[in-house]
Amino acid sequence: MQPNAAAFDRRAIPAAATESIWVAGDGHKIRRIDWPGAAGTVRGSILFFPGRGDAYEKYLETLNGFHLDGWKVTAADWRGQAGSGRLGDDPITGHIDDFSTWVADLRAFWADWSAETTGPRILMGHSMGGHLVLRGLVEGAVTPDAMVLSAPMLGFFGNILPDSIMHRAAAWMMRLRGKTTQAWKWSEKPGEIPVGRINLLTHDQDRYQDELWWREHRPELVIGPGSWGWVERAYASMRGLFEPGKLEKVTTPVLMIGTSNDKLVDMKAILTASERLPNGEVLAFGKEAHHEILREVDDVRDTALNRIREFLNKVTAAA
Repeated sequence: MQPNAAAFDRRAIPAAATESIWVAGDGHKIRRIDWPGAAGTVRGSILFFPGRGDAYEKYLETLNGFHLDGWKVTAADWRGQAGSGRLGDDPITGHIDDFSTWVADLRAFWADWSAETTGPRILMGHSMGGHLVLRGLVEGAVTPDAMVLSAPMLGFFGNILPDSIMHRAAAWMMRLRGKTTQAWKWSEKPGEIPVGRINLLTHDQDRYQDELWWREHRPELVIGPGSWGWVERAYASMRGLFEPGKLEKVTTPVLMIGTSNDKLVDMKAILTASERLPNGEVLAFGKEAHHEILREVDDVRDTALNRIREFLNKVTAAA
């Protein structure tokens, strides 16, 4: 996907990229990063949003690859994550009052971004970011020409009971423990990375260490567990997406990439959503891939990026 991948420094902001601040309607400051597109003629524009607890620094390699392919590329934090502040009672816990707050930010950001870019416009998201951009599409907050979702959070892994029961249980725990209380154990020392976390994310040791390097050199990126309020609202938002008729109304081409080896999000939910989308496609991995497919070992990552390239070529040709 990226012509000069071997020479790319994943621990530095690329010279072609520019970091800046986007200000939401209520004054909240949100980081963004932009690449102009390296080819003589820009093929179109890509907007990427990372997952829960993520930062765009983790995806510099992939985003720079799209730039080298000739796309104008933008990525941004979600409000309350990475370098865009916190919404809970401490600097570690990831909290949100309601996912609609993020969708509102997405709507406003999309309007500004669309006005300054050329089409075709592609919207991408990883994990929770994938969930939110798909929800934005369903609700008409965004109007991309196509969408690419990496391990979208459409269901939680390992739920034995129906989501309706798990949602009620999360609501009960939220009332019992408090909305902003951490919903799961992080580590004995706040902000310290738990042992074994890599086994949930990627088989690639070097790319995993890149994230830790960025957290050390940009401490504002450090974030830990989600709050009970986040968990309860996540269930509500995911269940809302699967209400009858919602996904069936989406005519936008959507490529979903996931793995049956994911221990964070539910691959079955991804497959179900893809089947319900009129123009849904899916690329499914197995034990060779963990959750962060775009940060996996080269063989897995290249397979995913090549499929994305084919998808984008098809969208560009149609446009």
